Amino acid sequence: MNIKKNMLFIAFATLFLSACSTSVERLDSQKEVDLSGAWNDTDSQLVAREMVEDSLSRAWIGKFVKAEGKDPAVIVGKIRNLSHEHINTNTFIADMERELINSGEVQFVAASGARDEIREERGDQDLNATEETRKEMGQEYGADYMMQGQINTIIDVDGTTQVRFYQVNLELISIKDNRKVWVGQKKIKKLIKNSKLRE
Repeated sequence: MNIKKNMLFIAFATLFLSACSTSVERLDSQKEVDLSGAWNDTDSQLVAREMVEDSLSRAWIGKFVKAEGKDPAVIVGKIRNLSHEHINTNTFIADMERELINSGEVQFVAASGARDEIREERGDQDLNATEETRKEMGQEYGADYMMQGQINTIIDVDGTTQVRFYQVNLELISIKDNRKVWVGQKKIKKLIKNSKLRE
């Protein structure tokens, strides 16, 4: 009797432990994986790449280079998340920055948070570094344009089927005079079927 109880206990324990186990598989970071239909790294990279390519193919950049004789300096400002879900806009901003810098067509200015840290370092150097290695205040490169925007969603649900519609709107604005020199829009639509679907 005890043997049967012990064997039954072992069987249940094995079943319980196997149900609670975790499986991990390393994936290529470039591989597209979309588990829930929510905004993910693929969406972020795709939108950043396409919108930067579009912005740099427009007339504003040629006009600036012709008038100023140099590449424009750009900074990425706030990207607001107005969607129904949590989206890490910092990751999207980093994707935008990477695409802009790697394009080789614009100069890129650090965001305000990074500038504050660098200014603090320059202040420290002013007191503590040798004159030969000290970096002076007041030598920063000013940005010509700021890119700003927002991420919006529309969600349509019917039973276990859902359509998620993402619309990313970006604007490139002249810091000198507030002129909008480029307005871009990227749309993503996903059809999701799931028996446990929830918004």
